[in-house]
Amino acid sequence: MADHERPHVLMMSEITVDGKLTLRRGASSKILMKYMAPETEILLHRTRAECDAIMVGANTIRIDNSFLTVRLVEGKSPLRVIPSNRGDIPPDAHILGPDARTIIAVSRAAPAEKVARLRESGVDVVVVGEGQVDLPGLMRILKADYNVSRMMIEGGPTLNWSMLNHRLVDEIRLIHLPFIVGGADTPSLVGGMHIETENDMIRLSHKRHYMCGSNLVTEWDVLYERGART
Repeated sequence: MADHERPHVLMMSEITVDGKLTLRRGASSKILMKYMAPETEILLHRTRAECDAIMVGANTIRIDNSFLTVRLVEGKSPLRVIPSNRGDIPPDAHILGPDARTIIAVSRAAPAEKVARLRESGVDVVVVGEGQVDLPGLMRILKADYNVSRMMIEGGPTLNWSMLNHRLVDEIRLIHLPFIVGGADTPSLVGGMHIETENDMIRLSHKRHYMCGSNLVTEWDVLYERGART
């Protein structure tokens, strides 16, 4: 059942055949993204244009320094939303620029000087949560105060897991890259997940699949029929 107090959330990501997001830990995802077909790049930017907001984690900003704007199609760039527990956003981050409106969500543990610096850069700072950003609370704020009805995540494994664990993801769209990169500690689509039994698995329902240029794209609904997670 849809939660009308939060945005509808689409998780979108490129992944290798073995489910990896990058070549190795600490490497930018842009290295693999350059192998996406031009048609798939357009799909990514069209999806951004269809959403009210886009979210990535602070670590993704530190590694990739993305603009998170719409460039390859006509359309308005979405509101950029970055959860960062302590407000650790590099001062030269592109998301602090004027290309689109930006929200940095911090916890109450964020140092006052970092919060002040972020506000001076022109972004909105939302304080929600004690030691960590309260993601369900942030989702409610985005819906109620910023009129965000549809949001996409282009996150790394930590944010992806946190959003799934809080039951905040409604659908997943994956761009499959025809590579295997391996690596026991290479970041994959979802991290932080150490389940005990198959009953703890997050279940998906296949919606459709299609070729976009030379890339296979699969789309899934996320099912939350099991007991609540914490």
